[in-house]
Amino acid sequence: MSTTSPADYSLASQQFARLLEIMRRLRAPDGCPWDLEQTHRSLRPYLIEETYEVLDSIDREAYGELKKELGDLLLHIVFHCQLASEEGLFDAGDMIRGICDKLIRRHPHVFGEAKVDGPRHVERQWEKIKLEEPHRPRLLEGVPANQPALNRAFRVQEKAAGVGFDWPDVEPVWKKVREELEELEVEIARRDSSAVEQEVGDLFFAMVNLARKLGVSPEDALRQSVEKFTRRFAYIEERVLASGRGLHQSSLEEMDAFWDEAKRQKI
Repeated sequence: MSTTSPADYSLASQQFARLLEIMRRLRAPDGCPWDLEQTHRSLRPYLIEETYEVLDSIDREAYGELKKELGDLLLHIVFHCQLASEEGLFDAGDMIRGICDKLIRRHPHVFGEAKVDGPRHVERQWEKIKLEEPHRPRLLEGVPANQPALNRAFRVQEKAAGVGFDWPDVEPVWKKVREELEELEVEIARRDSSAVEQEVGDLFFAMVNLARKLGVSPEDALRQSVEKFTRRFAYIEERVLASGRGLHQSSLEEMDAFWDEAKRQKI
């Protein structure tokens, strides 16, 4: 049950209106020169950066920072709405009305009389409703092509599974992973670089499917592994530098020993 009171809603509405007005003022002819020269495309890298900063705060459970990062992300949403309003395309009210209408339409089990028997049923119902909406693209065309490939693979598989194109359990997925690994070994032995690249991609795709069936986000899992490697390699670097040498002067055996130290210390 929500603990948000009517007063909270009122305050949020006031502050959102304040943010809209600040953004309008920044884009006024006598506003900020930097804001005035921005476009949807020029803001794109900042939007991506802010999104990853939100994810980083969540990963670290830094909820004080999360509040700040969500605000930064909201600023970019409002910025794009202001640009669209100036172009006569839509404004923030249109954007909010659109998402509200969509949430109500796609949750008939909450706002209507439909019945569901769990989260997976909700997912299937969501995809079914999407496909029935007018002017919808084909199912997989709704997955943005310019997002990280690992996450795109997950979403493509998730959407296909939402309409029933999926293995019933994890065992055949394991079989597919082993099959792709064997095919990769064959192409490596043949020294066919093009085929090796293709088989590496197929193996990654199969591993993403395995992660999905196990209820693991492959993007999050890999990000955590990269962070772990970064911490442990930093430990190696510190240990080598403490001896008065550089990394290029250290042997693989020595670095491996420091790596094992980092593992034992759970770094």
